[in-house]
Amino acid sequence: MNEVPDDTIGEPRATLRLFGHEDAERTLLDAYRSGRMPHAWLIGGPEGIGKATLAYRMARFVLAHPDPDASAVQKAQTLDVPADHSVAGKVASQSHPDLLVMERTIGDTGKLRQNIVIEDVRRSVGFFGATAGEGGWRVAIVDSVDELNAAGENAILKSLEEPPVRSLLFLVAHAPGRVLPTIRSRCRKLILRPLPDTVVAEALGAMTGKGMNDNDVLSAASLAEGSIARALALLDEDTLQLRKSVEALLEQLPAIDPRALHVLGDALGGADQRAFSAFTDTVNAWLSARLRKGPQDAPRLARLAEAWDRTNRASAEAQAFNLDRKPLIFSIFGQLAEAAAG
Repeated sequence: MNEVPDDTIGEPRATLRLFGHEDAERTLLDAYRSGRMPHAWLIGGPEGIGKATLAYRMARFVLAHPDPDASAVQKAQTLDVPADHSVAGKVASQSHPDLLVMERTIGDTGKLRQNIVIEDVRRSVGFFGATAGEGGWRVAIVDSVDELNAAGENAILKSLEEPPVRSLLFLVAHAPGRVLPTIRSRCRKLILRPLPDTVVAEALGAMTGKGMNDNDVLSAASLAEGSIARALALLDEDTLQLRKSVEALLEQLPAIDPRALHVLGDALGGADQRAFSAFTDTVNAWLSARLRKGPQDAPRLARLAEAWDRTNRASAEAQAFNLDRKPLIFSIFGQLAEAAAG
């Protein structure tokens, strides 16, 4: 029996539990057992909310239950496949002959490529043209279609134009509106929404073993904008310490500690995008909390709103143009101090 490898826990191909998105799962299940399963699905929504996890869940279910009319399929309430099922282990270890995954891979430089390799995408034509190795369906997942170049998009179109019988293609899209119209028109669209904070906290609690009521878990969930992946990144030990340092400085406002800001600027001066995102998330959470407070005078609200706008515009420019972040940190805290005064 093929067990799910321990080192893949947390990756969509090995994540057997889906948090939230019950309606989307029901849509896939109902379509499959109806006997009129669309051959291609565009699963869209923000990053890190469970789109790929849902695609893999459907892939496992179809590969484990190739007959839509079977009693087990008709009675199923979810797409669950037991962890000790042979299909679960093969999908997690990327060894199932009837599942093709197209995703970015490590290049010759040892770094993750910017796009999905065109050769991997072209494999889908031959893959769908072959007979299923285990007598059932042929399933392919593109994670994500946002990372296809023009040649890759054209190759995917070939698989969409003449789909063979018992074939399924799942396109994960972080920005479904930007997907080529010729691709979108050939897919059944399934759009997922950001998860509620309570669901994110539940997922974090289960994945980390901390429990959903842990203070750090609740804080990360509130900052994650409905994304489990983003919340997990916020719980990284270094990121967690950075957030706490920023929160301590924010609590001192309108007073400013220049020495501490120098230290923070040095910490954010590198190319670590995750750390800088944690900084902006923490500042935005601080501003949001003050904007949500009870009745306030109009000038104070205006200052807070202006600080929000300036902070986010300056942060976006710093990321886009790779600007020096230390002056940005001082500028942001200057604006926040002004907004917090009075």
